Amino acid sequence: MANITAGMVKDLREMTGAGMMDCKKALTETDGDMDKAVEYLKEHGQAKAEKKASRIAAEGVSITFEKDDKTASVVEVNSETDFVAKNEQFQDFVKAVAEQAASTDAKDVDALLNEKWILDQSKTVQEALVEKIATIGENLKIRRFEKVVAENGCVVTYVHGGGRISVVVEAETNADASAVKEALKNIAMQIASMSPKYVDRSEVSEEYIAKEKETLRAQIMNDPKESQKPEKVINGMIEGRVSKELKEICLLDQVYVKAEDGKQTVAKYLEQVGKEAGSPVSIKRFVRFETGEGLEKKNEDFAAEVAAQL
Repeated sequence: MANITAGMVKDLREMTGAGMMDCKKALTETDGDMDKAVEYLKEHGQAKAEKKASRIAAEGVSITFEKDDKTASVVEVNSETDFVAKNEQFQDFVKAVAEQAASTDAKDVDALLNEKWILDQSKTVQEALVEKIATIGENLKIRRFEKVVAENGCVVTYVHGGGRISVVVEAETNADASAVKEALKNIAMQIASMSPKYVDRSEVSEEYIAKEKETLRAQIMNDPKESQKPEKVINGMIEGRVSKELKEICLLDQVYVKAEDGKQTVAKYLEQVGKEAGSPVSIKRFVRFETGEGLEKKNEDFAAEVAAQL
C-alpha cells in the first residue's frame, strides 16, 4: 500500500479540480498511481453526475460572449441553487461555455456537448461538465445557447442582473460598428426590460392574431355590458385591443424607454441613430434569455433543511 502524501493529494486536486477528500480516496483506491487516480475520478465523477441528473436545476445564469463585432453568443447554464449560481468557479465555467458557443458550428446542445472543450482539447464539453458537477456537488445543465452572426452589420450584447437576463442583438447597417454600438446597447437594454417577442409586426403570424381575436371576442361576449354592443363596435374594440398588444410585443412599436418625451418609438429612435451615423440602422434579430424561464423550480425551506440536519 503506497503512502499517500498531502503533496500527492494537492497535485491531483490541481490536475482535476476535484475535492480534497475525493482526491485522497482516488489515490488510496489506485495505490498512489496518479494516472489511474485521474481515471478513477473521471469514472466516479460520471457516476455522481448520473445520480444528480434527476435533481431539478432551475437556478443558474445566462451569459453572453462577443467574439468580435460580427459574432456573439448567449448561453444559459443551470444549477440547483442560487448559491452555486453565484460561485466564481461556476460562473467561470459558464463564461467558457459562452466562448465555446461563439465558435461552434453545433446546431443544438447535444452536438455542443460532443465537441472538444475549448479550455482542454483532451476532453469533450460533456466531460468538462461532468467534472464540474463532481467538483461543485450539484446537478448542472447546459440548457440552451444561440450563436448570432451579423452578415451585414454588427452584434451587441447585454447582461442584466448578474446573469438573470441576457440579450444579443443583430443589427443591419453600413455604418461603422463604433458609431452605432452604444445606441444598440440601449436597444438591448430595452429588450431585457420590456421583453418583446418580435422585431416588428411582419414576424407575427396570422394564426397568432386570429387566436388573440378569438380570445378577446370570448372575453367581450362574457361581459354583460360589452356583449350588448353592436357588432361593428365589438369588431372595433377587438382591433383596437389587438393593435395595443402588438405595440407591446413588437420591439419597433414599443415606446423607447429612454425617450425624453415618453412617446418616441424604438423605430423612430433607430431612424435618428441612422441619420447621425450616416447609414440606416435596422434590427434584424434579437435573442433574449431569462434564466430559469419555463422551468419548474424546486420549492425548498432551506432553514428547515438545515435545522433537520442539526
